[in-house]
Amino acid sequence: MKNFEGRVAVITGAASGFGKAFAEMGAGLGIKLVLADIQADALEATVAELRARGASVIGLRTDVSQATQVQALADAAVAEFGAVHLLFNNAGVLAGGLVWENSEKDWDWVLGVNVRSVIHGVRIFTPLMLAAAAHDPDYEGHIINTASMAGLLNAPTLGAYNLTKQAVVSLSETLYHDLALVSCQVHCSVLCPYFVPTGISLSARNRPNDLANAGAPTRSQAAALAQNQKATAAAKVSAQQIAHLTFEAVRQRNFYIYSHPHAMGSVRERFDAIVEQRNPPDPYAGKPELRAQLVETLLA
Repeated sequence: MKNFEGRVAVITGAASGFGKAFAEMGAGLGIKLVLADIQADALEATVAELRARGASVIGLRTDVSQATQVQALADAAVAEFGAVHLLFNNAGVLAGGLVWENSEKDWDWVLGVNVRSVIHGVRIFTPLMLAAAAHDPDYEGHIINTASMAGLLNAPTLGAYNLTKQAVVSLSETLYHDLALVSCQVHCSVLCPYFVPTGISLSARNRPNDLANAGAPTRSQAAALAQNQKATAAAKVSAQQIAHLTFEAVRQRNFYIYSHPHAMGSVRERFDAIVEQRNPPDPYAGKPELRAQLVETLLA
């Protein structure tokens, strides 16, 4: 997709982080925007900001874990703009801790936002894109699923998050192959960023009351959150840079999108261990002091 002017993009998680950066860059490229977020006030503010810049944009408060609400988002996009060319399945939340300490509600929340939302997006929007392509030989569509480096690596105390992001990578790779069987006009990519200051460590602010835990976080859950906050605060790559990389990948029809190429060494080490049937490599091998700090916290 070389030309973005006049295209229509649906973006979930659009009121902060990557989603807002996608929306801002899209507005600058002349894209018509359909923005979704569960936080109504932040969504309204984002829509107002972009309209003030002259963008054609609508916003719809959406709980992306709910299929009916994703369907309503698609219906609103078609009713307002007639077609969808770009879908950013971007909404995501973070929960950590020793994997056996995650409650059923933790799993329901993280799986709902991080996995079911992508499933809903792919299931609902892909047929719309394929139908548009069937009726217009000049139509181009592209789906971008936000995963994470956690979709390629398995850091300790992030089991629930890791599982969901690896599911997104798997779904995206399968989508890539499935699309190639039926269309040369609709494509997809998977975004695997490393630490970027997006505010995901604050995602519990929008956690539904019926999925909230009654008790306080465990020691490991608190440690995982603190470690993530520290890492993202120190990150050098911005959400705006991620948006630039992502739109460039769409232009070039690149499937894998990485924000930190140096991290791919750890990915290679992991897959080498899989092929050679070795035990999983130590993710803290290069920074043993971090492992020591984590162990001390967990056993204190």
